[in-house]
Amino acid sequence: MASITIDGIVKQFSGQTVLQNLSLHIPDGAFYTLLGPSGCGKTTLLRCIAGFYEPDGGRLLFDQDDVTRVSTHHRDIGMVFQDYALFPDKSAFDNVAYGLRARKVARPEIARRVGEALEKVGLSALAERYPAQMSGGQRQRVALARALVIRPRVLLMDEPLSNLDAKMRLQMRDVILDLVREAGITTVFVTHDQEEALAMSDRIAIMDRGSIAQLGTPEELYGTPVNAYVADFIGSANVIPVAARRMDEGSSAAGTAAHVRYQLAGQELDGVQGSPQLAGDSVLIARPEDLSLMAPAPHVPNALHGQVLRRQYLGFKTAYRIALQGGPEIRVELHAGNTVADFQAGDAVQVLVPADSRVVGA
Repeated sequence: MASITIDGIVKQFSGQTVLQNLSLHIPDGAFYTLLGPSGCGKTTLLRCIAGFYEPDGGRLLFDQDDVTRVSTHHRDIGMVFQDYALFPDKSAFDNVAYGLRARKVARPEIARRVGEALEKVGLSALAERYPAQMSGGQRQRVALARALVIRPRVLLMDEPLSNLDAKMRLQMRDVILDLVREAGITTVFVTHDQEEALAMSDRIAIMDRGSIAQLGTPEELYGTPVNAYVADFIGSANVIPVAARRMDEGSSAAGTAAHVRYQLAGQELDGVQGSPQLAGDSVLIARPEDLSLMAPAPHVPNALHGQVLRRQYLGFKTAYRIALQGGPEIRVELHAGNTVADFQAGDAVQVLVPADSRVVGA
């Protein structure tokens, strides 16, 4: 097992900088996710950690060992690929045993460790089957067993669940988490699926154009995004341009968000400052589930008047699209058990915006 230190990594392709002086420390035994859209640099970073790409600048360390120029097969990593990368002419047993044989482990030890690995992923009965005879979920379990059986210092996973159906993805999340927690292996997981990242990670690095936009726990990223990019990528958020000003310059207690006032749809509302600077354009970040709907009268503080454009009943929640008077549209979600009136399309309403909603630099 090992911690991973990424120190000022730069990677370029054909003169284009894909990773921009990126630094990150991943503690020993942690499950870190690199999250972001296609082209943000997450897979390039993973491949630099694996040794498939050599950085054009910076250093990479496993514990105190500088592995920046060390070849992949000497880094002692386990790798799970998006397409599984199994040998089609080898059985499940032989696929899992491949890394041990390459390391010249004794036959009895190979038999024992491969048997244990297949048992842990629930495939003991399929040891002699070939990849073509297995489902996608079974092939993914073989790939995971192959990566873990060598007892690597670091486990790297590149979009490992993207080829599975929704039900199997949920099952494989639990399988992966159970196995890596039991083994205590430092894991770097790449995905573009925010739900996977939130459900599985100790910490998430949201990437944007070769840099880390924000690093934090799932709770921190969802609850306190530092900018509109992060808020829009993690969960569903109303991201609305507003004119804001800080009300308590220089008076906030340490660790307390500053009070701001902002203009939206002809109203002035209270909020909190969610990023270091509000110079220039600002945006309100309001999660649909944090908003409430009320009758149009009497007017209540921190509320916006509007009209229901669409109502969608979704069982555990009802989603509304509201046209604000003199302003943009806003989405509101009322969850089952909410005691407010059931509004219909065309109804006039007030949208109550919590006074602790965050206003950040655009």
